[in-house]
This record gives sequence, structure tokens and C-alpha cells, in this order.
Amino acid sequence: MTSRLAIDALRDAVARLPDNRLSATRLAALDHLQGQGTPTTAHEDWKYTDLSDVIDISNQWLAHSAQERTPDVAADQINALKDRIDAYWLVIANGQVDESSVAVAQAAGISVSLLSDADVALDFDAPLANLNTALLRDGLRIHVEADAQPAKPIGILIVDDASSAVGVSQARVEIDLAERSTASLIEHHVSTGRSRHYANSIVRLVLGDHATARYVRIQERDSGHSQTGRLNVRMGRDSSFEHSAFDFGGKLIRNDLLIDLCGPGALATFTGLYIAVEGQHIDNHTRVDHRVGPAKSIQEYRGILAGATRCVWNGKAIVHAGADGTDAEQANHNLLLSEQSEIDAKPELEIYADDVKCSHGTTIGQLDESALYYLRTRGLDRRHAQQLLTQAFAQSIVDRVSIDLLQDTLREMVAVRLSKLIEGDIGL
Repeated sequence: MTSRLAIDALRDAVARLPDNRLSATRLAALDHLQGQGTPTTAHEDWKYTDLSDVIDISNQWLAHSAQERTPDVAADQINALKDRIDAYWLVIANGQVDESSVAVAQAAGISVSLLSDADVALDFDAPLANLNTALLRDGLRIHVEADAQPAKPIGILIVDDASSAVGVSQARVEIDLAERSTASLIEHHVSTGRSRHYANSIVRLVLGDHATARYVRIQERDSGHSQTGRLNVRMGRDSSFEHSAFDFGGKLIRNDLLIDLCGPGALATFTGLYIAVEGQHIDNHTRVDHRVGPAKSIQEYRGILAGATRCVWNGKAIVHAGADGTDAEQANHNLLLSEQSEIDAKPELEIYADDVKCSHGTTIGQLDESALYYLRTRGLDRRHAQQLLTQAFAQSIVDRVSIDLLQDTLREMVAVRLSKLIEGDIGL
């Protein structure tokens, strides 16, 4: 495998994309990508996550599949996913925006448009953002009006089908919530097919003063597929951001969550649960910048690892000079269910102000044998006792999901995932 993108083949692929208002931005991003390259393990933020396989998939796709028509995802598959949760669903299938969903998602207080039709400047100065922008067919802009409170969550379904050939897809969504608006958002990633596939997504969310966003990200990719994703959040005065992330699938998964607290009184609460089994690699990197005070951030991520698997959690909080009154909390807890499981946990605090309250902590352990013994004395066999304890460990994250209608669905997803882990004796 190679760690370098085939830049000439990439340039040819960019040239074949639709000629629209994104064309000049694509070329600028391509030039940036050629100059900067892609992240490697020599970069501190990527030292535990090797993208060689992702680059190999991309080069294979550029050599063959990029010249072919993007395949359609079956409508019944999309409808089955949308029917699980009642929301205003927007669909990006195999990197292509479903324009019919754009029309359906228009509702009171919500306007949706294609990025090729919107006056939006796309950022492409972050790792893999260059690649995303260069290969972007089109994306979505979602605007929630001032004082609006949409009746249902806004759902973003990013679905890929790699049944016929190796695939690469890009998704881009720009969201802004105007002053005093309140909205629930669901970002749902799913993929099927046994061919190799790599998906790369970028979402940018801007919260106006006194705005509230309740955001849930669910990742259910096929166990042979890879994904990198980035969510950038900018928060205004007295705004509130509640984020819950769930990683169940994928072969190599990298999530970056970056939060800028730019207004006093801002509150960011973000939690995550990752359940990794044999052969999976799940990397969560979070960064919160406290630029003014008082403001508060609270994060807690939990992981359940079984078999020969590796996960990464890197949580960074930066308190900038003048951000007095900052309150920043970090926590990461992990259950390792086999000797082959590995977690790289790295909490970081950078503090350049005096009047602050900051804390961080991480724990790594195994199932409590005394608790297992207690449950077995009450009539449970070892498998069911293990399942009960792992579910209890995961449940605290599910219980904090702020979109109420999702909690039952997520409980079922967690239970199914843990049942497969326990019943399959993976790592136990």
C-alpha cells in the first residue's frame, strides 16, 4: 500500500465533476492537497491512526471506479432507514445529494439549499478537508430561522452502497441556527456491500446567540468500510450545544469534533459511546476552545472493546487568555474485554487564564468479577451477566441523549451490538 494519493488521477476525477459554482473552489482545494498531502502517523494528532489503507482505497477508486457513473442506492434501503426515526430527512447517497429530499425537508422555520446554489465559502484548510472539497459533487446548506423551533428533528442520512465496486464518497453540510432558534439534528451514517469503501464527511454548525442545538451522530457502517468525519461547531453568546456520538460499525473510523466557544455563557455538552470488536479501529479526537468566559464544556466518552481491536480517545480543552470563568470537564472510561484490546487515551488541558475550573480523567478496566459472581448467584449465566454489566456501562451515555424519540432506538442498537459481542464470545 502507498501513503500518497495519485494526484494526476485525482485531478482527472475533479475535472469530470459537474461544472457549477463549486468548480473554482474544488481546484483551489486540489492545489492545497497537492502541496500539503494527507495526514500520516508522523503528525501528532494522527500518530495512532494510519490512513494508508484509506489512501490505497482512494487510489484504486481513482484508477477504475471514478470514471464510472456513481451507482444508485436502492430506494427501499433508504426508505427503511428513514422509517426508523421520524424526522425531516435529507439524503446523501454515494456522495450524491438526493434533490427530492431537499424539497421534502423544507418546513416552517427551515430552509434547505444545495451548496452549488448557495453563497457559502467552504473551508478546506483542515486535514482531509482538501480531499473532501476537491471531490465534492455537491452539498447541503441548512438554515433555521431566528426564534424557530422545528416540529421534528432535521435528519442527515449519509448512505453508501459498495456492492458492485470499490467506492469513495464525500459529504458536506453547512448548518446555521439563527438567534434564539432551537433545533434537533441527526447525522446517520450507514453503508452496505462487500467491496472496499471510504467515506469522508465534513459538517459545519454555527449557533447564533441564545440558539440551542441537540445533535446526535450515529455510525453503522459495514465492518469492512472506512470513514473519516469532522464536525466544526461555532457557538455564540448563551448558546447551547448538546452532542451525542455512537460508533457501532466500520473498519477504520476517525471522528474529529471541534467546538469554538466564542460567546460568554455558551454551554457545550458532548458524550460518546464506541463499541469495537475484532479488527476495528475507532479514533475520537475532540477539541474545545474556550475563547471567552464565563463558558462551560463537559465531555464524557465511553468505550467497550473486544477481540484484537484498537481505539483512540484524545480530548483537548484550550482555555485562551482572557477566558476567565471557564469551566471545562473531561472524562473517558473504557472496558477492555480481552487481552488483545487496546485503548490509547489522552486527555489534554492547555490553560492560559487564571480564574478557571478544569478537570480531566480516564479509566481503563475489565468487567468486575465480584459483580459477575453476584449476578450469577442470582440465577444468571455468565453470558447474560456479562451482557447486563456492559449494557449498564453503556446506558449512562444513551440516557443523556437529548432527543427523546431517539433513546429507545439507541437502546435497541446498543443491545443488539452487545448481544452479538457477547454471544459470539468475541474476546471473552
